[in-house]
Amino acid sequence: MTAATSAETNSHLQRGDIVELDLHAWGRLGEAMAWHAGSDVFVFGGIPGERVEAEIVAVRRKYVAAQVTRVINPSPVRVEPPCEYFGQCTGCQWQHVGYEAQLAAKTEIVRDALERIGNFHAPEVQPTLASPRQLHYRNHARFNIWRESGSLGFTHRERRRFVRIDRCLLMHDGINDILAQLQGRSGETSQLAIRCSPDTGDYLVQPTLKNPDVAIPTGQKTYRETVADHEFQVASPSFFQVNVWQAARLAELVRDAVQLKGNETVVDAYAGVGTFAVLLAPYARRIVAVEESTAAISDAIENASHLPNVELVTGKVEEILPNIDVTPDAVILDPSRSGCQPAVLDTLLALCPDRIAYVSCNPESLARDLRALSRRYRLETVQPVDMFPQTHHVECVATLVVKPPTGEIVLASASPRRRELLSGLGIDFRVAPSDIPEDPEPGESPELMVRRLSREKALAVAVAESAQSGYYVGADSTVVLDGESIAKPADAAEARSMLRRLRGTTHQVITGFTVYDASTGRCITDANAADVQMREFSDAEMEESIASGTPMDKAGAYAIQDPDFRPASLLSGCYSNVMGLPACRVVETLAEMGCLLPDRASMAAPAGCTVSCPLGSASP
Repeated sequence: MTAATSAETNSHLQRGDIVELDLHAWGRLGEAMAWHAGSDVFVFGGIPGERVEAEIVAVRRKYVAAQVTRVINPSPVRVEPPCEYFGQCTGCQWQHVGYEAQLAAKTEIVRDALERIGNFHAPEVQPTLASPRQLHYRNHARFNIWRESGSLGFTHRERRRFVRIDRCLLMHDGINDILAQLQGRSGETSQLAIRCSPDTGDYLVQPTLKNPDVAIPTGQKTYRETVADHEFQVASPSFFQVNVWQAARLAELVRDAVQLKGNETVVDAYAGVGTFAVLLAPYARRIVAVEESTAAISDAIENASHLPNVELVTGKVEEILPNIDVTPDAVILDPSRSGCQPAVLDTLLALCPDRIAYVSCNPESLARDLRALSRRYRLETVQPVDMFPQTHHVECVATLVVKPPTGEIVLASASPRRRELLSGLGIDFRVAPSDIPEDPEPGESPELMVRRLSREKALAVAVAESAQSGYYVGADSTVVLDGESIAKPADAAEARSMLRRLRGTTHQVITGFTVYDASTGRCITDANAADVQMREFSDAEMEESIASGTPMDKAGAYAIQDPDFRPASLLSGCYSNVMGLPACRVVETLAEMGCLLPDRASMAAPAGCTVSCPLGSASP
């Protein structure tokens, strides 16, 4: 749906309207999603599976925002929110969801991102690790200020209303105590940050407040925080994990991921104040920590001053890493929500350290970067960690190990044409046909059918062989006339009926293909369409073709490359696609997955090629 169409569709809904909605999934920002009169509606306070009454609180160009006013059919995981501000403040999205259900939902969010964005089939996602504290865990708060009253609070994301907060249940007691002393006395600024350690009791408040009614010191540049019994200096601009109990678990997971034995060289990219470098220093020979922020690197210098095997480098990771003078055994990645720059990923693929631990607070950017790294790495496991209870946010530690440098290609098809196409590109492969049923599902479109069948064929062979490596290629083709799929004929009579129906028509041939990398779990499925013109052949020509047996194993009962019958010509698209395999796209996909291919294959034409497609025997 275009933005303009969406805006027109949304115009019938107005702020303040009350509607009944069936909620079907979680949205990007922790709301439940509904579909109402052609509009996506994001419903704060709902849970998938519920039917609710909701108030429309905002009508945006691309979506509608709503908030639950009454639950008609409640979810069994619904609980009473403990916070008096829930719904007024949108900082917590899931206080109404039981904690076990929160953990399960976060696991599924991670798995969905890996499958949908990363193309990983059945990724190894572990159950989300629960936080020892579900409330009062945050060591950092950023408040908005209502200037007229000097009140501290938060702003509703959609209503844009300020909500005064006298006690936040996510903040630990130290922050709430400071909040009480600043509440109503901070009108000289528009925003205010409080950091306070639950262990050391040290704190900072920024900016400096000059109001004489403020009885506590403010404007501190740094404070002292503790993780896993190690004390860290943290400056006001520096990033630091808000849940120190879970931060300690992150460090343990990272250490397990890189499997340090004491003689390794480790690059800690996006090192921040040096948390991982300091905590892992006793287990490695050398750690090179790279950080762009001057404030954070100053903290790291202080924090690692007693560790001679930690070397600190100031600069952007994408600029430092390609020129680094070490060959790392392991790399730790902990970028911002946007993930790694392409230059970082390219350098890692070139350096190829044995192991990578990727720490991420954004499953979508994580999945995107893992997709790129899977050219040379196998995704061993992903461990979600609940760093942020009562919200939709989730932290992850992904473990990557170098995959085998080569892997055989397995064609999950008995089709002679597909064998001919791959052979014509100089590709070495093994044939292992699948024997899955090829029937369409009710209501399934031709394109969805060939996509599904190609995927099922590739995966069926890989599973049957208990494959741990190798590239499994599956494909399925169909002829489409007037939106209807025409498959392979069962006998001569059906072949005759198909050819008569197709004679003189312009129709499509759609081929779905799948490439599954058994060593990484990545599974890419796509479909190509080509337009074909069938000539006005005679009945005698048709009968001669049927008598030859050529039509019997081909969708639509013909082969475009048949030199005797010459039944059809290509109007647009890829010629090899009509033969049964879009060889150019398959080659691109194999290369994307890191498969080593002969030079001839790498010169194959891109998707969308026409009759000039340089595929040897695939040419007309």
